[in-house]
Amino acid sequence: MMQLYRERWQVEGLFLSVTQNFDGEIKTLAYPQAALFSFTLALMAYNILATLKAALASVHGVGKIEAALSDFYVVDELQGMCRGMMIAIPPHLWQGFAEMPVVELADFLQNLAAKVNLKRFLKAPPQKKKKPSPKYDLKHPHVSTAKLLSGG
Repeated sequence: MMQLYRERWQVEGLFLSVTQNFDGEIKTLAYPQAALFSFTLALMAYNILATLKAALASVHGVGKIEAALSDFYVVDELQGMCRGMMIAIPPHLWQGFAEMPVVELADFLQNLAAKVNLKRFLKAPPQKKKKPSPKYDLKHPHVSTAKLLSGG
């Protein structure tokens, strides 16, 4: 039962990440086929993110990647870099990756992952905002609601 819960939680987490980071839910797509196409593209993009995170985890440690890596920052970087690389690198030079054996591709990705500065992609630590204490104003002193209701 616990394993089933974990698997369901992973799937729900996947859908949350797709929705938040990959625009997997576009409000203007009113046609089911268009929405399905958009969602399929988002899932493909999520597979890229999962592969990238697996390469990073194999080098930097699973715990560190799962606990501290921000999907938002990684996706933002991927989107920006991809646009630039598609302009700068001709399509025929990408063909080598499609033909590369899986083990060789995994080694290549691990070598690249070792060069990544994770500090650029870490989640922002939660910050407690200290609420300033109210200033006492002699012209407008505080009066309790109970005192007002009692007529005092």
